[in-house]
Parts: sequence; structure tokens; C-alpha cells
Amino acid sequence: MNDSRSVGSWRELGSHFGTVVVLAGGVLAGAVNIYLAASLLPTAVADIGGERLYAWNMTVFLTAQVVATMLVSRTLSRRGNIGSYLVGFGVFAGGSIVCAASPAMPVLLVGRGAQGLGAGLLTGLGFALIYSVLPRHLWVRGSALISAMFGLGNFIGPALGGLFAQFGSWRLAFVVLAVASGGMAAIVPRVLPRSGKAEPEAVPVPLGSLMLVIGAAGAVSVAGILSNEVMMAVFIVLALVLVVTFAVTEKRSQVRVLPRPAYQAGNALRWVYLTIVFLAAGVAVETFLPLFGQHLGGLPPVAAGFFGAALSLGWSASQVVSSSARQQRTVRWLRVAGPGLLAAGLAVLALLQHPAAPLRLVIAWLPILLVAGTGIGLAMPHLSVAAMASTPDKEEGEKAAAAIATVLTMSTAFGAAVAGLLVNLGGPSMVTSARYLLLGFAAISALGMLTALRANHLAQLTEVRHETEAEQTAGNGR
Repeated sequence: MNDSRSVGSWRELGSHFGTVVVLAGGVLAGAVNIYLAASLLPTAVADIGGERLYAWNMTVFLTAQVVATMLVSRTLSRRGNIGSYLVGFGVFAGGSIVCAASPAMPVLLVGRGAQGLGAGLLTGLGFALIYSVLPRHLWVRGSALISAMFGLGNFIGPALGGLFAQFGSWRLAFVVLAVASGGMAAIVPRVLPRSGKAEPEAVPVPLGSLMLVIGAAGAVSVAGILSNEVMMAVFIVLALVLVVTFAVTEKRSQVRVLPRPAYQAGNALRWVYLTIVFLAAGVAVETFLPLFGQHLGGLPPVAAGFFGAALSLGWSASQVVSSSARQQRTVRWLRVAGPGLLAAGLAVLALLQHPAAPLRLVIAWLPILLVAGTGIGLAMPHLSVAAMASTPDKEEGEKAAAAIATVLTMSTAFGAAVAGLLVNLGGPSMVTSARYLLLGFAAISALGMLTALRANHLAQLTEVRHETEAEQTAGNGR
């Protein structure tokens, strides 16, 4: 069995420069917006009020984002590549304008919902078009670039948000987002290849599945803003029940959100998705790392914020190296090693949490965070490609690619809620909160090793079966 594959170069990916800019730019817009808005909200609340609705900004955005990722395939079937991207950038820009002009918090929430719809659509389109527009040997490079945009957003978002907040210009920040989206939309017709003729009768919307996911996303988001540990746990359990109900409903339904292979016995896709969930959820610890850096390490806010972004830096940088892997044996190893490295890094970091930690110990956090983030980057592009290659059917393959965005956004929402629960359980001791958070997510990440092993095993069985069938066909031909 030939154990190697063709992996295109970054230079070859550059020959699709215009397309890649649109795909990456769409994902980056949503990633930047999450952290930019978080930095701006205190200033916005001081201006227009609405403290009681403060936490709902993220709830509304994440819920809308999850819903939009589930509508990517339908949008593509109705409007094609160019039309879909114009809708995505248009809705995101419109939501940004509403945010900029908001006279009160309820209006701002409407804008945030529109931003979430646009961001979710753009993120899903990014993965879907990697599958349909780029040649197969560039899927790994394209997936690595798209995934790196999430990490890049962790740097650009807080920096821009802090800059505009510093000068009290929170409305201008949303205007900048709208202008940038409009600029991206202007180049879409020039650089994106046109898809086939849009279908006038698109696939019906799976309303039942959609409502269950909205309920699950909403329950997770509510759990993340509660201070009562019991109620938080109740909402997380409710969300898990709704997710399980979603999976059962999807399996029996004729109209699905997730691709058919995810529910077929012997297909690796469900295990690939679960690995992505366990891997991506680990990013939730970033939210609290600046807090621990200030209170336990005595770091100034700027330095503590950089520690919070170190995980994303390792994630983004490592994908450049990881995407060059050619041997299937190496790729399979990276899918397992990635969650393992993340789990090990978070576990070691937990052991280094001490009250009034000396500076040399705090400095040691940084390389550990970089190594932990490297685990995400090693595995993520290859997991994305495994999802795209899970079926030879083009329509189901496109749906599998688009569903990566749904899985990522759901894992982000679940991760944030679980992180809040673990930190609250460790209170009032900051050290205990830090250890609960880091050890909890180390355990979650370690589960990704098990699901990755299962996915690799099933993928190998499928490869052997296909090769056997090909040999038998060749033998019959002779």
C-alpha cells in the first residue's frame, strides 16, 4: 500500500491568491469580531447603558453563528459561491452598522445577532469552498490557513478593541468592521470562481434539527453567564440532552444538517468531529489565563493578556509545519499526538499554579502554553481534511466540510460554559480555580486521543476495503 500522498506547496496555494484571501478573510472577520466586541463592550455599556443585558451580547452572537453554519449548504445550493459570500459579508456588514448606530443595548443585541449570522455563514463557506474550489492536494494547506485565522483573531481582536476603547471610539470600531466587510465583498465577484447553476429548489430546512441546536447553543450560552454552580450544571446537562436528541433526530431524518456518513456504521466521520470538539474546546482556557497571570503571577494587564494569547500563537504557527506532512502514517500520528500534546501542556501548567508565584515560574508558563497550542495546530488541518475526504459523494463531502464550522462553533460555546463552571467550582481560591480549569480541560483534550485513534482505525479499514475492491475489479477485468 502506498503510504504517501501529494501535498501542494504554499507557493501553489498562492496561485489561488484571490480565492484564499476571501476564504481566510471571511473566517478572520468573525474571529476578530468575537474578541474586539468583548474589549469594546464595557465602553459601550458606559455610553448607552444596558448592564443587565451585557452577557447576552456573546449569547446572541454565538447562537446566531451556530445556526448560520448549519445553513451553509442550503445557501450554496440557492446562490452559488459568489452569491453566498455576498450574503455573508453583507449581513455581517449590516449587523456592524446596526451596532455602530445603536442608541440602546436591545438594538446593539440585534446588531450582534446579525453579525453572528454573517460570521457563521462566512466561516462555514470557508471550509466548504476549500473542498469545492481548491484541488484535493491543497486541502491541507487551505485548512491550515483557515484554521490559523481563529488564532490570528485572538491577537488582532483584543488589540483593535483595546485601541478603540482607549479613545472612547467604540462605534468607530464597528464602522471599521463594516467597511472592511464591504471591501471584501467588492472583490468577491472578481476572484471567486463561479459555481454551477444554483438550484431554484434548494433542499428544505431541517427545522427540527435547527431548533434543537438553537436550544443547545442557548442553554450553553446561558450556563456560561450564570454564577450559581448548580444552575450552570443544569443548563449544561440540558444542552447535552438536546445535542443527543439532535443526533438521534438527525439519524432518523431524511433532511439532515450533518452529512449522511456521520451516521453510518464503520465511517470515521463522527469520530473525526468528536476529536475536533475535544481539541477546539481547549481554547476556552484562554479567557481566564490573563486573570490568573495578574492575580497569581503579579503580571501587568498587557503582559497577562499576551499570556492569554500564547495558546493561539502556538496553534497558528504550528499549522505551517504540520500541513507539510505527506506520509499517511505521520498524518495519523499527528491526529492523535495533537490532543495528547494539548492535554499534557495544560496538565503541566496546572501543576505550576501557585499563589504569589515567583517570576521565573510565571515565565515558564509561556513556553508551556506555546507547546500546548502547538498540539491544536498539529492535528486540526488533518482532521479537517479527514472530514472532507470521508465520502466520495460530492454533495455529502461539501456538507461534511461546511459542518466543520458548526462543530467548531458548538465546541467553542460548550468550552466557554464548562470553563466558567470549573472556575466557579474552584472559588474563592484563585489557585484552585486555575487548577480545576486546566486539569479539567486536560482531561477533555485527552479524550480527543481516544476518538482520534478510533477515527484512524476506521479510516484504515476503509482504505484496505477500497484497495481490495479495486484489486478484485482489476482481476475481473483481466
